[in-house]
Amino acid sequence: MIDVLPISNPSDLQAAFAIRRQVFVEEQHVDAREEYDEFEESSTHFLARVDGTPCGTARWRRTSNGVKLERFAVLADFRGMGVGKALVKAVLDDVFSQQPEPIERIYLHAQVTAMPLYAGFGFVSVGPMFEEAGIQHYKMVLPGSAYAKE
Repeated sequence: MIDVLPISNPSDLQAAFAIRRQVFVEEQHVDAREEYDEFEESSTHFLARVDGTPCGTARWRRTSNGVKLERFAVLADFRGMGVGKALVKAVLDDVFSQQPEPIERIYLHAQVTAMPLYAGFGFVSVGPMFEEAGIQHYKMVLPGSAYAKE
């Protein structure tokens, strides 16, 4: 069973950071100084568990360009089980439930290999491919939201 909940305590946040370290820093060789940023405290973080075991994480935050979804990571042993889908759904549900007014735009920077996951929720790519933290990405936006400049 997959459970995804907003993080509300320091131990869950540390579990999320450990997942990000394993996926981004160790697996994908992202510099830890790029992975952890000044937006950690202002973001809403999520932790996914499969049968109680922490295995995935994500966050969202408001930017000057709308709502940005980011830092989606699932441990290798749990990929292909629906954890990524559960994370995207939980994050989007939370974004829509937390916003009293219509959201101008919802966007993310998708690694090329993750684009099909986000496309399954209606996100579409805009603009050219670009490199972020040494990995190829596309900006993706949720239709109905304006083009995100960031």
